[in-house]
Formats: sequence, C-alpha cells, structure tokens
Amino acid sequence: MFQRDFFMRMIQQMGEAAGVIMGLRQQRKHEEALLVIDDLLDRQFRMNGKLIRQLSDADLVRMMTTNGVVETANLSGVALLMKEEAAILSELGRTDQAYPIELKAFHLFMRLALLDAPAMLRTPSEEAEELAGRLGEYELPGATKLLMLEWYEGDRRYDEAENMLHELLEDGALTRAEAVDFYSRLLLLPDESLEAGGLPRDEVLDGLGRIKQDTEKV
Repeated sequence: MFQRDFFMRMIQQMGEAAGVIMGLRQQRKHEEALLVIDDLLDRQFRMNGKLIRQLSDADLVRMMTTNGVVETANLSGVALLMKEEAAILSELGRTDQAYPIELKAFHLFMRLALLDAPAMLRTPSEEAEELAGRLGEYELPGATKLLMLEWYEGDRRYDEAENMLHELLEDGALTRAEAVDFYSRLLLLPDESLEAGGLPRDEVLDGLGRIKQDTEKV
C-alpha cells in the first residue's frame, strides 16, 4: 500500500512538473525550465542532481534499490526529468550536452521496462521507443545496443531483437554462443508468441542454423 501511495504521489508530482516545464518551453524560457529540473533533481530523490548525473544508469538502479526492491517511482521520475532536460538542451542547440543525458534516460526507461515498472505518464517502453527514435541518427555504444537487445526481447519484439543481435555480431560485441542462446530461448516459446513478435518459428530455426554454420566455419 505504501509503495502504491508513493508511486501515485510521484505520478502527480511529475505530471505537475511536466506541465510547468512545458509551459516554460512554450514561452521559450528554456533556462528557467532547466532550473526547475535542477531543483527537482536536487530535492526529490535522496541524492543531489550532481550525483545523479555522475552515476551510470546501472549505478542509479543499484542506489535506488532497497532490500532487493527497486524504487521504480524514483527511477521513473529521474528518467522523465533527464528526458526533458535533454529535449531543452537540444532546442537550445546544445546537442553535445543533450546526447549523454538523453542516452542515460533511454537506458533508464529500458531498464524500467525490463523491471515491468508501472506507467508514470506513459509506459517505460513507450518512453524508450520515443528516445530510440531521437537517438537513431547516432551510432550507439555497444552497451546501449546490448540493452536494446534485452529490451526488445523482453518486450516480445523478437524481429527487432534479431536485427539488433546481428548488428551486435557485426560489431563483435556479441559471441556466436550468445546468439545461439538467444535463438534457443525463442524456440521454447509457443508459435503464437513468436508470430506475434514478428519472428515465426521457421525464421528462428533458420537464424539458429545460420549461426551454427558460421560457428563451424570458424
């Protein structure tokens, strides 16, 4: 009950904050909007904004875990504020500053989706999908692509997961053994799940066969 009440309060607070920030953006008061975000990051999440920005997304998850339970409300709030901050910086033409913030928000939303965290303003996957589109012009780091593979698979978007798998193989960021494991996991799923995920069983078997052939050639 306490966790639900806390999450509902966070939804209300983030909704109000988003309204204030959007209003300032529409008035082109971008610096004021950034100050609002700074203030919220400093006082809302048990650690100051400077530390939040310094920590990696994985470290933030660890820091926001109590007795094995991830504080998804706080993580969602941080991700939303960082997403807004990146959008404002982009509007100001400060793309070099916006990119790492946007990337961290993307990572956080993917992790929240994998945790099956409840929606705040939108579901974590919807937020992550928007950021994936914004970041599409960049060559993303290997760590981001690995997390995307995990997210796509967890989101049952198996065709997109397979595309990312091949990209990672080409980058040398994934082993053929890990690719075999991916296809083997999919083969455990019912046909209807695979078809709904855009990767019918025959395509899974074909992909697995090609990976095994490539492994034998090495």
